[in-house]
Amino acid sequence: LKKAFQKTSFSKVVSVRSFSIGTPIFQKDSSKVQLRGTFLKGRKADLPTLVVLPEILEPVGNFLPFFKHPDNKILDVRNVWLLDYRNCGNSDHHPSLDLHDMSEDIIRFMNEKKVTMATIAGHGFGAKLATVTAINNLERFTGVLLLEGGPVDHRYHEPFLQLKNYIKVAYDLIKNNASSQKANKEIQNQIPHKKWRKVFQQNLIEGIGGIAFRANIEAIYKDSVKVFPDIASWHEKYGLWPGRVMACFALYSDWILMGSNTIPFYSIFPHLQYEFSRDLYPHGDDKSELSTYFHSLDHWIHEGTPEDVFYLSNRIYRWLRWQDGANVHLSDKSEAGWYYVPDRGFDPQRQGVGEYIPEHVHHDYLHTTAYDVFSHLTIYRRVAFRKILQGRTLVASKYSSQIGKNLKNC
Repeated sequence: LKKAFQKTSFSKVVSVRSFSIGTPIFQKDSSKVQLRGTFLKGRKADLPTLVVLPEILEPVGNFLPFFKHPDNKILDVRNVWLLDYRNCGNSDHHPSLDLHDMSEDIIRFMNEKKVTMATIAGHGFGAKLATVTAINNLERFTGVLLLEGGPVDHRYHEPFLQLKNYIKVAYDLIKNNASSQKANKEIQNQIPHKKWRKVFQQNLIEGIGGIAFRANIEAIYKDSVKVFPDIASWHEKYGLWPGRVMACFALYSDWILMGSNTIPFYSIFPHLQYEFSRDLYPHGDDKSELSTYFHSLDHWIHEGTPEDVFYLSNRIYRWLRWQDGANVHLSDKSEAGWYYVPDRGFDPQRQGVGEYIPEHVHHDYLHTTAYDVFSHLTIYRRVAFRKILQGRTLVASKYSSQIGKNLKNC
């Protein structure tokens, strides 16, 4: 399967444009927060967009090896925005970590980049934010992709309590104006988790009179000690997502326990009911290095072995190609335009029950010219069309014969 998959793949050259240059700015006005990220150009023209949100504190650039892996075909079907949300990476800082405020940041970013509709994906806390953003803007997203996160209350989960301690370590370093040498030593000694240690080291930068962190550690720490921290809680007020969704978690995940934490997914994502092992499934097996319970990359399923990356990216690719964006009444995109779905509208011949073919629109309908009837016509066709629509008679001229010929093809 892997060899056949490689034979059908397109060029593996990935076009990367970084928009992460610059220092994050502290904004007092939430509506002025600007997000920054990295754009990966897909391998085809006119592709839909996939917006990817990382785990809390993690630089979104850590996803680059996953998408640039030679076996990853996601860029065959999507352009990808690797996006840092507020208070993380190179995006602006603000005291609030409210998910509604953060979702508005993402919509402003999409408007700025002229992205009408997109698929939104998230890892860890990014999965929570992706879910809320999609729920708040149903008309802007075609599907939700979740990796090791989602509508789960993590306040009392052991991995979050550990992360909470790690955040306090970083906050104390800033508070005490620690030197770079001391900060690296404290992170090395007080953060035993290999991956989290690397994430905090990636955020560490030289500041004036001491060290600083690229992420807004102060805001994240103050949020983490709240009774209902935004980075860990899930509330009923967030609502539900009625559209397409794919949720994946590690087989022995500490963050999504298979026995109990999958239950909230069915309440928030009705489409996942009776879909366990298909659109809601554990990644890895007992033979996989990734599935070892104490493996440091257990939560970072996109950073597993090459074999793990191949199977994960392949499954995401197939979901993006066949499921994402399809009407929920259809099995997949292969049924679009061929199958009718029930309609509660009145039809006398069918005793009050009707049917219709679900409508599917262009992913960038606000900016595309695909719906412009004149966009594919020559100048002669356009002139003739406009004259006819205006009810005018074509004036004989040196162009009239050419216009008449083109009218036959209109």
